[in-house]
Order: sequence, then C-alpha cells, then structure tokens
Amino acid sequence: MAKVSMDPLRSLKRRKSVAAQDVEAMQRQLESMPLREVTGLVERTAPAEGAKVLRMLPPERSLAVFDVLDPGHQADIIAALGDDSVVSYFGSIGAEDRVALLDNLPAEMAERLLAQLGEDDQRVTNVVLGYQKGSVGRAMSPAVPEVTPEMTVQQVVDMLRADVEKLETIYTIPVINDDRELVGVTTLRRLFRSFSDDTIADVVEPAASVTATDEVEDAARWLMSTDLLAVPVVDEDNRLVGILTYDEAQDVVEHADTEDSARLGASEPLGKPYLSTPLVQLVRSRIVWLLVLAVSATLTVQVLDIFEDTLAQAVVLSLFIPLLTGTGGNTGNQAATTVTRALALGDVHKRDVLSVMWRELRVGMMLGAALGVIGLGAATVFFGSDIGVVIGATLFLVCSISATVGGVMPLVAKAVGADPAVFSNPFISTFCDAAGLIVYFLIAKTVLGL
Repeated sequence: MAKVSMDPLRSLKRRKSVAAQDVEAMQRQLESMPLREVTGLVERTAPAEGAKVLRMLPPERSLAVFDVLDPGHQADIIAALGDDSVVSYFGSIGAEDRVALLDNLPAEMAERLLAQLGEDDQRVTNVVLGYQKGSVGRAMSPAVPEVTPEMTVQQVVDMLRADVEKLETIYTIPVINDDRELVGVTTLRRLFRSFSDDTIADVVEPAASVTATDEVEDAARWLMSTDLLAVPVVDEDNRLVGILTYDEAQDVVEHADTEDSARLGASEPLGKPYLSTPLVQLVRSRIVWLLVLAVSATLTVQVLDIFEDTLAQAVVLSLFIPLLTGTGGNTGNQAATTVTRALALGDVHKRDVLSVMWRELRVGMMLGAALGVIGLGAATVFFGSDIGVVIGATLFLVCSISATVGGVMPLVAKAVGADPAVFSNPFISTFCDAAGLIVYFLIAKTVLGL
C-alpha cells in the first residue's frame, strides 16, 4: 500500500500547480496519489482550485472524492464547477447525501439539479426530503430491497446481485410482509450459510428498528453503541421506509459533536474544512457571538457600578476580581460541558434535572471548600484575616452556585428545544461572573463592615 504523504511543502507545491493550471503535470501527479491524499488536497484548497482537481481526475475517481466531502464543501465545489458535469456528481451520491447537499445550495440551483435527476432518483430523493430536518428520515437511505418471508435464499441473492449498485447496504437485509410491515432482518452471512432453496422465513430474526420521525442524533448514537451495521427505519405503522447505516450514523454524530464544540467555544460551525473556508465566513461564524457576549458582559459592568462605593472603601478587593470571576466561569463551564456530553450520550435526560442539580451542588461545594481553604490561607498571609475570610467564603459559594447553574442549564435548554451547547459556556460564563461579583461584594460588606 502506498504511504500517504502529509508533507506540507508537497501540498503547497500541488496547490501552486493547480493555481498555475499546469494540467498535464498535475494529472500525472494525481494518478500516483492515493485517493485519501487527493481528498485531503481538495479539502485544503479553495473551491475553485478543488473543482480543477476534480476535473483532472478520471470520472470514477472524481466521483469518489466528491462523495466524501462535507455537504457545505460539495455545494461550493458545484458552484465553482458551473457546468453540466455537476449533474453527474449530484446523481452519483445517495439520496440522503443528495438531500444534505440540496440544503446547502441556493433554491434555484437545487430545483434545477433535482429536475435533472432520473425518475427513480427523484422519487427516493423526494422521500427523504419529505421528512423534517434532524429526523431519522432525513438521514436514512430509502434504497432497500423488498424481501418477503416466502422468497428463497437464491431469489434474494439474485436480487441483491442485480441491484447491488442501487442499494445502500447488502449486509443487513430487512424482511417485510405484503403490507410492507417489518417482520425482521436477515444478513448476508446468514444467506451464505443457508441452502439456496431455504426460505427467508427460515433465516429471518427479530430486528430492532427506529422510527423515521425520531431524532436522528439519538438514533445515530444508539446505533453506534451496538454491534449492528445498519438498522431498519419504519413509519409509525411499522412499515419499512428505509435503512440507517453505521457510516451515516458516524457522519451524524461527527456533525453534532463538531457543532457542539464550536458553540461551546462561542462560534458557529463552519460546515466545511477550515483551510477551504473563506475568511469572510470565518469572521461571520464568530462575530455574532462576540457581539452577544459583549452585550451580555454589560451585566458585569452594572454590578461593578452598583458596588463602586464598596470598592472605593477597600481597593484591595479589586485585586481578587479576576480570580473570582475566572474561577466561577471555569467551574460553570466544566459542569456544563460534562452534562452536555452526558446528554449527547444519553447518560442523562431532561427528567434528571433535580438529580443533576443535587449532584453538581455537592461537587461545587467540595471544589469550593478545597479552593476556599487555599484562598483563605493565601489571602490571610498577604492581606490579613478579614480579607482571607472574604476570599475563602466567596470561593466556596461561587463554586457551589456556578457548578449547579452550569449543570442545570443544558437540561433547561434541552427542555425548551434549544441546543444545549448554545446555552452552555458563553452564557454561563457571563452569568457566573455577575453572580460571583454580587456574592463577593455582599460578603465583603458583611465581613468588613463597609
């Protein structure tokens, strides 16, 4: 097997050769490159240059590279190609991938591409389009064989052989009755181990399934936690409508985790590789969050304004503001990140809000006690016992409050139908800063008699 080179200098040279339109040299270079490396090259270049690379590849190889790109990047590539060849790219991918691409294209271009599909491709694509975004139906493949219990093993094998190019998977085979109700599944392994004249009723086994209207992220995470390669998708009447494969579940989970990571860091997901994302889009993905956080930070300014007289009487208190706000924000963020991840994995649910609140309160108290003792000792040594008591008590309460709020907020967001990551780190930091300062100054006024 050829070794994939990840040398940045080589990648840079390749990018320059594309920009210089040295077609013959580039074609020779591409022929010797593994498919994975060609894909990496397209992902690391601007869409216009990536389109040039795809044009220089043989059709089958070009379609294989296009198929593994993110939907947002595929949309940019199609816009850059700007010719009739985009129809072949669009028609080469599965119905679920085709719908994801349509969601990233301008409406006019999406309608034009959809109209140029063959009748069968239009039909299966419209089936997927009929389901709501974020549902299993939107990510499933409707291309499944119609296998009934009365069929023989040989008949099914012949059917799979004839339709292998059209089917999403042949390893997990749903079995249905005459009303398309799911009876169970069989597998390619079981077919190979059976006699050709055995009926499917002899090799079928009970099957787990998911409903097309279920939330796709939950279904995808469940599928990945099993040893299944695919799971049948049914409607509310248990009629087979498609199949959700393991690789599609991986894509769903990867997209969800990427989205959560971006929002936990106060930005929007890019939807395409970083180096192929225009600078304007990078700015746009961050600027809105920065403005929101800047506005919300005025809450902290208002708290400082309210306690201005307290600060004037004990200037030393201002020295500890960064420590206390930072500790509160970090404690809240730790709790929010932990609970958000637990939600994603299905370890906790909305109904567990009281259990999470009580658990995080105790965690916060233990953290606060440990940090409070350290703060009490250090502040006493340098600033006296009164300041030490203020710092120690504040750290204890700030950690307790921040951990509790940070743990509960993702569950509240989930309950109201919002993305838990949106209500996590950015807003929790702002809340904990303001709440921590209020606690700090109230304790200081009480202890110091200000």
